[in-house]
Amino acid sequence: MSNNKHPRLAFVDLETTGGTATADRITEVGIIEVDEDGVREWSSLVNPEMHIPPFIQLLTGISDAMVASAPTFAELADDIRTRLADRIFIAHNARFDHGFLKNEFKRTGHDFRPPVLCTVRLSRKLYPGFARHNLDSIVERHRLHVSERHRALGDAQLIWQFWKIIHDTHAPELIDEAVAKLISRPSLPSRLDALQIESLPATHGVYLFYGENDLPLYIGKANNLRRRVLSHFSGDHASSKELKISQQIERIDYVETAGEIGALLQEAALIKKLMPTHNHLLRLNEEVCSWRLVNRKGKLQAVLATTDDLFFGHDSQLYGLFISKRKATDALKAIADAHSLCHAVLGLEKARAGKACFATQVKKCLGACAGTETIESHNERVAAALDGLRLQPWPYDGAIGIRENNALHVIDCWAYLGTVATVEEAAVLLQKGRQRFDRDVYQIMQKWLPKLGERIVRF
Repeated sequence: MSNNKHPRLAFVDLETTGGTATADRITEVGIIEVDEDGVREWSSLVNPEMHIPPFIQLLTGISDAMVASAPTFAELADDIRTRLADRIFIAHNARFDHGFLKNEFKRTGHDFRPPVLCTVRLSRKLYPGFARHNLDSIVERHRLHVSERHRALGDAQLIWQFWKIIHDTHAPELIDEAVAKLISRPSLPSRLDALQIESLPATHGVYLFYGENDLPLYIGKANNLRRRVLSHFSGDHASSKELKISQQIERIDYVETAGEIGALLQEAALIKKLMPTHNHLLRLNEEVCSWRLVNRKGKLQAVLATTDDLFFGHDSQLYGLFISKRKATDALKAIADAHSLCHAVLGLEKARAGKACFATQVKKCLGACAGTETIESHNERVAAALDGLRLQPWPYDGAIGIRENNALHVIDCWAYLGTVATVEEAAVLLQKGRQRFDRDVYQIMQKWLPKLGERIVRF
C-alpha cells in the first residue's frame, strides 16, 4: 500500500523445525521494517529447544550446533513484539508465519493479532494470468535478487523486493484497493479463491476440501455451511490439522442437505467413499466386529462376529464394536481380568480338562474352569460384565425412511442406503439389496431414532 497511507510495514519470514505450528518451533526470524524513517533489517537465530530434523537442516542450512547458543523465542519475544507493533504483517503464505508467531507468543503469555497481508494472495490478485505464485515462481517471474534462499532475512528481502516491484508496475490506487480487500476480509488460505467462500450457502450440508490434483483433504458436516467453513480458517493457528489443511486446500465443494440428519449421514458416506487425508474417525474399516455370546454345553462363551455375518445388527447377543479382531480380543481380555472371569471358559484360550487355568494361581480367575465357582455364577457375571457393551438389534422388520423436510433418508439394519424424495424412489433403492452394517450409521441412529416419532416411514 502506498507509504503515505500505511507507512508502517513489516516484511517477515521464519525458518522452523517443521510445518506444524503447535508442535514445531522457530529457528530463525527475519524482519524488514519499513516506515517514514526508512528501511531497517533485523534477523536472529532462535534456539527452538528441540532437535532440527536432518532434512530441515539440509534445506535451510541451520543446524543444531548453530542454534545451541542462540536466544530462545521467549528471550526475543519483547524485541520482536516491539519491531512488529502497529505494523501491517506482510509475509509469503502468511498463515504459516503468522500461525507460528501466534503460537510462540501464546507460549509466553501474549496475544498476537496484527493486520495480516499474504503476498501469495496479493500476487494472485495483481497477476491473475499466472498459475503459480510460490516464492520461487515470483523470484523467476520478476527476476528478484536472491541473497540466501530458505534463510529468514534472505526470504524477507525477496518479499520486500516484490513489494517495490508492484509499486513500480501498478497504479497506487489499484494496489491500495487490492491490499484493503485482502486485509479486511477474514484471512483465507493462500491457494483458495475467496469467491468459493462467498458462494457457500448458509444451509445444512456437507463440505469437501480438495488439494493439489483434486486430492480429497477433509470432509465435514455443518448446520451453516458458510459459517462452518470460515471457522476452519479463523482457528487454524490453534490446531496443527487445521493449519495443514489451510496450507494444502485449493478447492471447496459442498452438498446441501435437508437437515442435520442428512448432513450426518452424507458426511459418513462420503468419507468412506473418498477417503480424505485428514479424516480418521469415520474412515472405512472392513473389519468391524463384535463379540457374540453363545451357550455351549451350559457355558457362555464369546465368539467373534463380523459384518459379513447375515445376522450382524439383528442379533441381541452382540457386544461392542471394534475395528479389528486384535482390538476386540484385547478389550475382552481386559474386561475378563477386571471382573475375574475365566479366559478358558470364555473361549479366549484353550481349556485343560479338569485343570485350573493359570489365572487362578494369580487370583485373576475365581475358578469356574476347575469347579471352584459354579458355571451358573460365572455365566451371570459374564452377562453383567458385558451388558454395557450390548448392541441394540435393528428394531424394525425391514427398512425405514426418515422424513426430514422434503427428503426421505432410507436406512436398513443400521446401513444408510441413500436419500430420495418419495416412497417410490425409496423402493428402487431397496431393490439394490442389503448393505453391510455401518458402525457410524448405528451411532448416528442411536441418538436420533428415539426423537423421530411420526417422521419414521415403514416400508
